[in-house]
Amino acid sequence: MTQSSKSARENWTSMQAYSLAVVCLLIGMASGWFIRGSKPPVSAAAVETGTPAPSGTTAGQPSPEQLKHMADVQAQPVLAKLKDDPNNPELLGHLGNIYYDTQQYQDAIDYYERVLKVQPGNAGVRTDMATAYWYLGNPDTAIEQFNQALRDEPNKANTLFNLGVVQWQGKMDIKSAVATWQKLLATNPDYESKDKVLQLIAEAEKHSGVKPGTRAKSLPN
Repeated sequence: MTQSSKSARENWTSMQAYSLAVVCLLIGMASGWFIRGSKPPVSAAAVETGTPAPSGTTAGQPSPEQLKHMADVQAQPVLAKLKDDPNNPELLGHLGNIYYDTQQYQDAIDYYERVLKVQPGNAGVRTDMATAYWYLGNPDTAIEQFNQALRDEPNKANTLFNLGVVQWQGKMDIKSAVATWQKLLATNPDYESKDKVLQLIAEAEKHSGVKPGTRAKSLPN
């Protein structure tokens, strides 16, 4: 490899690493409403109504291959540290977050599961793992994991927020979703995303006559 091509490759890789946060912000804005459980969100974001993770390229977003490469670049130094401390929950969680933020949801789940083997009561990590299951199109497992997180931390705000989204969009269980969000507001009166919760309650109640189990993507606007 020539010096110039090596330099260009290094610069390209550095630019990808630097821009990862911006890319994730774009993805979050396009995705919808979910809020991260294990760390403050890059944006208050979740899934687009009834649609798991984007499977193709849209305007302003990188391709799945580019996202995978970005994740691998970000993960390299963390993986190097993990070799000396393979059960470190912070490193494992960091890797899970890298893959989550770049839409590599199965990889994210794999690392989150390793965190939970060490810290089974980590409700934040379990919340993110549950959300990753939703993005992979598995609302039932997502709800199961959200409920487990709430057994560990019954009033965890972001878990309640995301559980309500999946109860609504994944199962069209309006009654349960609204009850979940009402519990969120009652137990977290200073919740910073209170306005979003109220908006979701209002939107969900518009579909109160829809049969439970109907996926939100099939609903009229």
